[in-house]
Amino acid sequence: MTKIDTSGPENVLPTPSHTVGPFYGYALPFRGGEDIAPLGHPDTITVHGYVYDGEGDPLPDALIELWGPDSEGNLPSVDGSMRRDPASGGFLGRNGVEFTGFGRIQTDADGHWYARTLRPGALGRNAPYVSVCVFARGLLVHLFTRLYLPGDEAVLAADPLLSRVDPERRDTLIAADEGNRTYRFDIRLQGEGETVFLEFQ
Repeated sequence: MTKIDTSGPENVLPTPSHTVGPFYGYALPFRGGEDIAPLGHPDTITVHGYVYDGEGDPLPDALIELWGPDSEGNLPSVDGSMRRDPASGGFLGRNGVEFTGFGRIQTDADGHWYARTLRPGALGRNAPYVSVCVFARGLLVHLFTRLYLPGDEAVLAADPLLSRVDPERRDTLIAADEGNRTYRFDIRLQGEGETVFLEFQ
């Protein structure tokens, strides 16, 4: 058995917990990750925004994942976001017909991201929303939040989660309607206007 000298830091190799990213640009993004809605679908919307750090600076190396129901509020159960060719193992991407509800988007050099997806339908008593997961530099654990679309204020107010959020922070979960079926949803990791993040147990 080989003994390893751990008497000093120069003799110990870093473990993954010591080498915090960002490593998101390697293997995680996939071609067409932002095109969640099938091409030409009439219920397609565009959601976009920026990811900001605690100083208010945009993050050019964050990764956003989105999951959402279809326009009827049904959670997709089809595969296909990252299909592989069974013969070659090569990337095939989406089939362009079925809605998988999943997308993964890397922010650009200005910290901007966008996705084209279907306008979500309501899930039970919840107001329509898209689940969002954020990976970014300095985060040892990814963050979860929700992207609600503006609309009927009574429906939003009755949502089980939104109704429990401090009214002054509730707007951090509701996208801004920019017209032409486009919505802006900025994500602030810390500081003034910090996005409300969720903890699942």
